[in-house]
Amino acid sequence: MKTIPHTAVFALLAVLSLWIGLAGPGHLARADEPATKAGKFVAARTTAREHPNVVLIMTDDQGYGDLHCHGNDKIDTPTLDRLAQASTRFDRFFVSPLCSFTRASLMTGRYYLRTGCASVTRGIETVRSDETTIAEVLKAAGYTTGCFGKWHIGEHYPNHPRGQGFDTFFGMPQGHWDDYFDPVLERDGQMVPTRGYITNVLTDAAIEFIRAHRREPFFCYIPYNAPHTPMQVPDRYFDKYKARGFDNRTAAIYGMVENIDENVRRILAALEELELSDDTVVIFLSDNGAEGPEGSRYNAGMRGMKGSVHEGGMRVPCWFRWPGKIPADRTVASIAAHIDLLPTIASLCGVPCETAHPLDGIDLAPLLLGKADTVAPDRMLFQRSPGWKRLVAYQDPVIRDLQPYAGAVRTQRWRAVNQGNGWELYDMAKDPGQKHDVAADHPEVIRRLGSAYDRWFEDVTRQPIVRPRIEVGHRVWPETRLTIPEAYFTGSIRWYNRWGFAHDWLTDWKSTEDSIWWEIDVVEGGRFAVGLKYACPESSLGTVLRVEAAGNSVSQRIVKAHPPHPVLRPTRASKKRYIQTFVEMPLGQIDLPKGKIRIRLSATRAPGESICDVHSLILKRID
Repeated sequence: MKTIPHTAVFALLAVLSLWIGLAGPGHLARADEPATKAGKFVAARTTAREHPNVVLIMTDDQGYGDLHCHGNDKIDTPTLDRLAQASTRFDRFFVSPLCSFTRASLMTGRYYLRTGCASVTRGIETVRSDETTIAEVLKAAGYTTGCFGKWHIGEHYPNHPRGQGFDTFFGMPQGHWDDYFDPVLERDGQMVPTRGYITNVLTDAAIEFIRAHRREPFFCYIPYNAPHTPMQVPDRYFDKYKARGFDNRTAAIYGMVENIDENVRRILAALEELELSDDTVVIFLSDNGAEGPEGSRYNAGMRGMKGSVHEGGMRVPCWFRWPGKIPADRTVASIAAHIDLLPTIASLCGVPCETAHPLDGIDLAPLLLGKADTVAPDRMLFQRSPGWKRLVAYQDPVIRDLQPYAGAVRTQRWRAVNQGNGWELYDMAKDPGQKHDVAADHPEVIRRLGSAYDRWFEDVTRQPIVRPRIEVGHRVWPETRLTIPEAYFTGSIRWYNRWGFAHDWLTDWKSTEDSIWWEIDVVEGGRFAVGLKYACPESSLGTVLRVEAAGNSVSQRIVKAHPPHPVLRPTRASKKRYIQTFVEMPLGQIDLPKGKIRIRLSATRAPGESICDVHSLILKRID
């Protein structure tokens, strides 16, 4: 890794900058947030010309084939095509098969199972707060950091972006979002209304951040949530692709991708206008293969889609543009992966890559800067996909049934795949479509790769995966929403939309014998205001709700009805999902002691046939 020595001159400039106030606002940990875990902050604010800015753009569920420059002549992506031509491109770049897995590895430079992430919901998508992120590495070197979009690796502080190295966050900390038009998004812990289409709104915020910090080195991470479901896109994009003969689903996806293309053009134009293009590394990639059934749209001849451990589930575009430094219109044949981005970005930026844990990724900067033709010719990349049913089956606090398969090993030549029925082997140089299993012809290769995978899986799961307790009581983050996907419950209570993804809620609560609870960790004891987001019919008026924790309790009567009227989420084409509006009621105040406790919601009186539907319980420090 490249590092920058702290010379005497540098130290003197640092001291002077503190005296005369030239250091930017992000040079030290602010009073309202903890210092970075990656190391002490550099006291001096360097300029963008000393260290390049980084704009990291990642799309959601955009497959390798959802680009005109990758052979799909049915979609228009002129900006991304030009960006590809102006970049050094990794021809065989691999991520994880599912979104939170990729985000965990991208941010930390480590395989996702090492970080505590093992699912896409239930809180098990959360990356442990002791992991070091790209943002923390760059912030430690004096960068200002901002995240604009879908986080999906920790909803609550300190696993939230603001606790993981980002100075500002605007977007969605969870994995799913139901409204792409005029969305209500989170800005640094507060929900704010917006106007417009979600990708445009996120881009507006990112450009505002770039403008505000144009005179200092910045890291701008833009993880768009499109073209992930729901299939919501402005008419002009949808109508264009419907006119080309596509079904509703494909027309919506291609429309969302073209909208992304236009927003990338806006970002690049802003860099050009601000004369930052030559001082900015622009990186573009996607988080996994295309979502949908095999063959549902162009996939460049690859086998597998999102969730699959075959090539099509994990191979994505990855391009680096840095005018004058990284060669344009160049393709790198060496395999590479998301785990490589943290050490590579640190190296390109010329900053120390100090992390709390050893990295799995390697520095690709020599390849990008033309100083090497290849790296690690015998390198192995490992991946695993648990499958959808197992993803949403985790209920116990400790994830005991963490199966190794389906799994895959990728080398420069081979892809070995085991989906629970033994190892298959494909020669990707001769058979990129994976049509011929040659395991029987190469038993020594299967033994070597299979054994390596088993050792890898044992290593990355050495620390048990657990459903993390939700931390509450941080003075720098006084309000915590205990959401339903992270709740436990009994009896007939169920998720309305079956799977319990983000924004789902609990319904069919009929008995006072049943209850809902959350496992929390109060980091500092104190007094908390308690609120509830709920819906209920008129017949539930008079229901008495009770919240109790550590021997303390508070009760309140429901005096306002909010009849539940779930409606189908607007979508051009996707699986049916219902949405609901809720109201918030105060329940009172409760004292919570420091430590690991359970907080339970129950009903002591229920005059109607049902108690209420529950969206979330809100805790807010008041001392």
